Amino acid sequence: MSLAFQIAVEQYHAVRDQYEVVLIAAYERAVEETNGAMVNRRGQAKGISDWDLFTHNSLYAQAYASEELIEHWAKYPRPTFSNFERQMLG
Repeated sequence: MSLAFQIAVEQYHAVRDQYEVVLIAAYERAVEETNGAMVNRRGQAKGISDWDLFTHNSLYAQAYASEELIEHWAKYPRPTFSNFERQMLG
């Protein structure tokens, strides 16, 4: 493996690890602020988990998020890796 590629891989993993901390904190805040009401009825019928709404793409999250969670995201935007990566490396 080239040195440049190895450095890039290490940097990617470091950013990913930092993002995981941010994502967990955002998830925990959402659970608290929504009193755990995060998945809508359609999502519940499909077996969607609360955590899925934070780890899948935005369209998926919006389709299955409860009204409480959508309101929460209006105050505290849903963290995405691409946005986090831009902030960290931009």
